[in-house]
Amino acid sequence: MKILLIGSGGREHALAWAISASPLCDRLFIAPGNPGTTQCGDNVVLDIADHGAVASFCTLQGIGLVVVGPEGPLVAGLADDLAAAGLKVFGPSKAAAQLEGSKAFTKELCAEFGIPTAGFGRFADAASAKAHVAAKGAPIVIKADGLAAGKGVVMAETLAQANEAIDMMFGGGLGAAGAEVVIEEWMIGEEASFFALCDGTNALPLASAQDHKRVGDGDTGPNTGGMGAYSPAPVMTPAMEARVMKEIIAPTLAGMIKRGTPFQGVLFAGLMITAQGPKLIEYNVRFGDPECEVLMPRLRSDIVPALLAACDGVLDNITLRWSDEAALTVVLAARGYPGKPETGSVIRNIDKAAALDDVLVFHAGTKQSATDIVASGGRVLNVVGLGKTVSEAQARAYRGVDAIDWPEGFCRRDIGWQAVKREREG
Repeated sequence: MKILLIGSGGREHALAWAISASPLCDRLFIAPGNPGTTQCGDNVVLDIADHGAVASFCTLQGIGLVVVGPEGPLVAGLADDLAAAGLKVFGPSKAAAQLEGSKAFTKELCAEFGIPTAGFGRFADAASAKAHVAAKGAPIVIKADGLAAGKGVVMAETLAQANEAIDMMFGGGLGAAGAEVVIEEWMIGEEASFFALCDGTNALPLASAQDHKRVGDGDTGPNTGGMGAYSPAPVMTPAMEARVMKEIIAPTLAGMIKRGTPFQGVLFAGLMITAQGPKLIEYNVRFGDPECEVLMPRLRSDIVPALLAACDGVLDNITLRWSDEAALTVVLAARGYPGKPETGSVIRNIDKAAALDDVLVFHAGTKQSATDIVASGGRVLNVVGLGKTVSEAQARAYRGVDAIDWPEGFCRRDIGWQAVKREREG
């Protein structure tokens, strides 16, 4: 089978790495891919926004499966248009992708179907949003309704910070994403990410992870798209995973069916594990980034049959095996991120890092110049360590980081700190 993977980030390199290992994959195309994905298949130049061009390429090449990596094309309806052209696509419809494309959509789904989440209000102007904040007090959470590349959430610890975030969003700081704002209560607990494959009716649990959103050590500084992650998340015990499937994932799928927008693809639940149990922070409708970079190395089963089963509505016939090992990834970012990153600097010794035992390197924001790999984005590389414990995986990941020669890059040095602390305390 020929497979086309859409995307160019670290998530797509990890997916390409897993898909290319499948006996079912005769040839893998990645559009547009990155220098790392060339080791897994053929990068192709396609205008992903031109759905007709993507469909024509698939027809010409005899593509048997399209896997859409990022959220943008899904929210734009790429899966619908490819399906209309007779192609098999892993990823939700435009209507179902609203679970990520609109935070207000998801909050109202939760309210309608009894899915536990934070209390909220939605606002279309700054004055009413500020009045709500004044009535509720701080700390409080301000969210842009639309897609903002992981930067549309402000954890406001004071009223001044909340009002500043409201002014920024309604003032166009996040473009169209901030045309409407959702304001939520501040939940207390430990965050975790949980993933499930869905075929519209059935859900197959995958694995858990814990992301590190803040740019600085000690969870300080502004939110980013993610500075690192590890899997599994210790807070997600088997009992907690069962509660998430029953209380959050199952009613979401049932609610989407009732609304006439069944969800097929991967459902990524951002969770807060509170004293009362799991609560939904938000949904994403694709594999996380950098979470995918720690999920794929732990997956012992062939991923392609599972993706096909999700497309065909037969996930109830699929079981997956997972390694008991931990995986931890550290994101190497370009100086200036999450603001304007400094691009164009040369990165050396990536191969040296990848040659270390139990270390993988997934490319994200890189480009191949005539002679070198250079930085071309904010989050540039993902260095993954594997180990029997999170502490062991962490040590190996940072050994890989330290093998790379890139003075213009930076990373957090405390990825996995919560799990490492748990392990040390026994």
